[in-house]
Amino acid sequence: MPPRPRSSHTLVGEWRSGTSRSQWIVLALLLVLVTVCFAISLPFYSVMPVSTYFVWLVLGMLLLKHRQLSVLVAYTVLGALALAVVDGVHDGEFGSARASGMVALALGGALILYQSRQQRSGLPVPLGGAMLADLRDRLQRQGTVPPLPDGWHCETAMVAAHDVGYAGDFMVARLDEARGQLEMVLVDVVGKGVAAGTDALQFAGALGGLIGALPPVALVEAANDFLLRQDSDETFATAVHVLVDLHTGGYELHSAGHPPALVWDHADRRWTPDSARGTALGVQVRPELHHSTGVLAPGDGLLFYTDGVVERPRVDIDAGIEWLCSTAATAVADGFEGASRRVLRKVPSGDDDRAVLVLHRRAEP
Repeated sequence: MPPRPRSSHTLVGEWRSGTSRSQWIVLALLLVLVTVCFAISLPFYSVMPVSTYFVWLVLGMLLLKHRQLSVLVAYTVLGALALAVVDGVHDGEFGSARASGMVALALGGALILYQSRQQRSGLPVPLGGAMLADLRDRLQRQGTVPPLPDGWHCETAMVAAHDVGYAGDFMVARLDEARGQLEMVLVDVVGKGVAAGTDALQFAGALGGLIGALPPVALVEAANDFLLRQDSDETFATAVHVLVDLHTGGYELHSAGHPPALVWDHADRRWTPDSARGTALGVQVRPELHHSTGVLAPGDGLLFYTDGVVERPRVDIDAGIEWLCSTAATAVADGFEGASRRVLRKVPSGDDDRAVLVLHRRAEP
């Protein structure tokens, strides 16, 4: 049976994966189109002067890897410059406007090649950006809390430094439906925004494979060992791990240098800081982990956050925690739905990543 012809969708898929075959096909198509433009410029230069060839250089930058782009730039720039000279000699007019256009085209081609050379992913600009966006989306999906049984509500809200979309704050979560247990880890990797984003992506992948496979203390220690193995003296993070029994409301909390969790007492209508603190991960071989336990009665809740929520320049962090207790109490006055976003909206704008996680056991009707 003869092989089935490749469809255009297959070619698009190959281009999206950056295959060599698709790159050469795209280059061939662009060269044909540029040649058609040459054929128009030769007799009708005023219709398609040298400046119009910038379009093909930009299109090539968006579609081609550096090797194929170099061929397109060389062919387009040299051909367009030759046509400009030929037309100028033929008309006997070679003014400064035409000369500046030729210089701009040559300089633009050089800059496009330089930019392409700096693409560390080796992919065209759109594909490199799509790859980063896909990694970011995977990180965010990994931190999505699965639907909880009736009587429980959980939500998160995160804001990256400078609104870039990549942050050092992340969460991983796992729901064991058979045992009725919810396990979550909120992490704050050193740094902020894009600078911490790559470390966060790598660390999130490691934690995503560990959560549920190890008991809490072993999981945190394995995460610490992972960070110590990284080839960097500045790869460390704070983390808080919580394991909640959704049948009884009992919870077990382990903190590694993270700001203290807040516990909502439904009867007293106030948030109280938990005592667990500990030391950061990736600093020493055996981190000091602080442990606490409790029971969430109907109406009670837990609030976890990263230091970007409570730290301010020249302000003690305890004052920031007191501010958060007051702000969070106001945020849940009318209910816990949307409370995490309401808290973040009250945080003064700063240059650090910010994340809030709220878990609430609904009051019985």
